[in-house]
Amino acid sequence: YLSGLKEEFVTSKAKLEVLIEVNRSNYQNAEKIARYFSSDSMPNETELSELLYKAFSYDVIYNPNNSLLDEILNSSGFKTITNPELRRHLTDWESRVQRINSQESALMNERDRVLNVFRKQGSIRTLLNKSGVSQEMGLNLQEDTSSNIGLLSLKEFENSLLIFILSSVSTEQSHYMPLLEEINHILKLIEGELK
Repeated sequence: YLSGLKEEFVTSKAKLEVLIEVNRSNYQNAEKIARYFSSDSMPNETELSELLYKAFSYDVIYNPNNSLLDEILNSSGFKTITNPELRRHLTDWESRVQRINSQESALMNERDRVLNVFRKQGSIRTLLNKSGVSQEMGLNLQEDTSSNIGLLSLKEFENSLLIFILSSVSTEQSHYMPLLEEINHILKLIEGELK
């Protein structure tokens, strides 16, 4: 059981590390957009479209591998784990993941608020054309003269963007990084049991 559990947590750790990078890329691109609100210079349409696409195209949802852990917790296999600290961390795992998922849901709501302003006040066609996504999707390039630069003068867009950034940073610092530490600690405890 323990060697399989170790593999499961190694995989879950790798998934989390990828997710941390995706989330970080999202908020760093959003921060680049936010800097234009207090700048004399403005991006061109292509640059803004690329930043918007990079900041809001990728969801962050942590979905760890739990099948073996669930099986162990719900069977006599749990009794074979003698380390009480490891037992406690394993039984707490699901509630930790649920808290992460709750935070991710809140982050998704903030992301949706930004996108709702964009849907109403911006041009998705311009974003797709200027970021190169239209071509990737096989869509004909339609000349849309709508500009998304005007978003940078909207207080609602700025406020929603800033809250999204704060929520993204909080997700990383208060949830993902502590979870990564927890996984490392669990792996260390499993290693101790395997010896």
